[in-house]
Order: sequence, then C-alpha cells, then structure tokens
Amino acid sequence: MRPFRYEHAADREAALQAGRSAAAAAGEAHVRAPVQYLAGGTTLIDLMKLDVMRPEVVVDINGLARQHGEIRSGPDGLQLGALVRMADAAEHPAVRRDYPVIAQSLELAASQQLRNMASLGGNVLQRTRCNYFRDVTWAACNKRAPGSGCAAIGGPDRGMAVLGVSEHCIANYPGDFAGALAALGATVDIEGPGGRRVIPFEELHRLPGDTPHIETNLAPGELITGFSVPAGPWTRRSLYLKIRDRQSYEFAIASAAVALDLDAGVVREARVALGGMVAKPWRSHEAEAALRGHPLTEGSAQAAAAAAFAQAVVHGEDRFKPELGRRTLVRALLQCAAMEI
Repeated sequence: MRPFRYEHAADREAALQAGRSAAAAAGEAHVRAPVQYLAGGTTLIDLMKLDVMRPEVVVDINGLARQHGEIRSGPDGLQLGALVRMADAAEHPAVRRDYPVIAQSLELAASQQLRNMASLGGNVLQRTRCNYFRDVTWAACNKRAPGSGCAAIGGPDRGMAVLGVSEHCIANYPGDFAGALAALGATVDIEGPGGRRVIPFEELHRLPGDTPHIETNLAPGELITGFSVPAGPWTRRSLYLKIRDRQSYEFAIASAAVALDLDAGVVREARVALGGMVAKPWRSHEAEAALRGHPLTEGSAQAAAAAAFAQAVVHGEDRFKPELGRRTLVRALLQCAAMEI
C-alpha cells in the first residue's frame, strides 16, 4: 500500500469540500482517482493493498451517517441512506416484508462480518473481480491502464461478462444489491461540487465501450447520499436468485432479480435484472416486454430468457454462461410466480 493522507469528514459539507479538491484534479481523476471516499472500506482497502487504486487522499465519510444513515419506508416507497450498513438493510422488517428481493440480494452478497461493515453506497460502487484487473503484474488491462489492451480476451475468462461487453473490456460487475435496485427502478441521490441531482439507478454505471476505465457517471468529487425505490404492486412478489460455485460467501456466476405483478396468473408488470455475467448492473427490458400480458408459464419464462440473452457475446471459457443465465432466469420467474404474498 502506498502512502496517502487520511481525512475525517464530520459532515456532508466537509466531505464535499474534499470532493472539490477532486474536481480541481478532474483532468486525471477518472484514471488516478486522487481523492477517495471511505465508508466500510471493504473494497477500497483491498484494492489499495493490491496497488490497483492509489489515492492521494482518503476521506472518511462515516460522520455523515447522521444525515445519510436512515431507512424510511412509506406509501411512496423505500428510502435507503448511502451510509446504511448492508446488514441493517437486510434485516429491516419493512425491507424483508415489502422488498424481499433487496433483503435477499444483501443477505447473499457477503459474509456477516462484511455485511456489518459495508455501506450501501460503497457496495454499488464496488469494482470488478476480474483477475487481470486486480493483479497488477498483468500489464494489459484497459480498466486499470487505459489503452493497454484486455488480457481477458483470449485468456482464461470463465468469470467474465457476456452482456454489455466491448472489444476493449469483458470484465464482470460483481454486485448483487445493484441488481435489485436496477430491477425495481430505483433512483440515486447524488451531491457534489455542482449541487444535488437525482438520476435513475440504471444510469449510474457505464458500459465499457472504448473507455472501460470510466465506470460510472459520477463527476469527480460527487458523493452518493441515498437511494429511493418506488412503491409498486410488484415489490412484494420479488426475489433474488444467485447461482455460485459454492453456497457460502462467493460471487455469482449467474443471478436474477425479478419482481412480478400478476392478475390470475397473467403478467401485468415484470421487472428483471441479471448479474454474474454483465458489464454493469443489467436490467433486461427485453425480458420484461416478452412477459408482459402473457400467462407466467415455463414457456413464457423461456421466451423471456431467450430475449434477455439474445445479444450475449462469448469468447472462450465463458461459452456456458448464456445457457446458465437463461436457466437461472426461468427458475427465478417460476419461483417468483409461486410465491404466497
């Protein structure tokens, strides 16, 4: 780990002041990230130890928990502060009752120790588990060193993405909670040097394209302060299905976050997000459109799964993933339809 300066922000204004320093260095902020916010630290510290991230300043924002550490649920929906810990959100009675896909995505995401530490805001910003990105001895990684190439293309790639990839990067987004937020149409509250703004969660992350090192649409110095999940008749009939190599703490090789509004077995509304093989949190509007207005049967679920993976791109060892993804989505949809609510 390289030397860095540690600062503690007692409130939001102090944190944003540090963010203004990042904005002043915007010319190289996306590459070097000179200022990093620290909440749980369960991703940042790992990457600093690996020499992947080299911030000059680390700003501890845990003092903002008084402003952005609450969970509120009401008729309009669910509000989650960015400083809420994963464990607290997963165990909250209203989340478990009215938004089970969120509770399940958090429970399945990590060990209890990590869930006790990790914040919701930090969780959605976790970076890829791609071995070529995390091991600096691999010179070719466009996400870590723009313009250097992508060693994963042509190399062992079992853990890589097949949706949203480009010729410059096939790294997989590893998060679980983000899939639930994408499926439910959440929005993100953001504050920064330019003031406050709210964007759809689907617009927070970027596809790799030819700039895989720019992973989000956050401007330099901006800070996520919370998430809003709108209420809907589909939130209670929702679930998160995670397929992994082992049942205990492990990242997904395929996952599906689904939510359904059914009328006598016919789909009035469907929400579908996929994980484990995606370049960013991935809502499948194609699968949703294929389901809407049809009875939820194995056949209609298979049609939706086919639509979801119609644009999949495979390379080598990841050729099994589209079929696994389709089967995962079919299983999730049928289990969701059978839920008693």
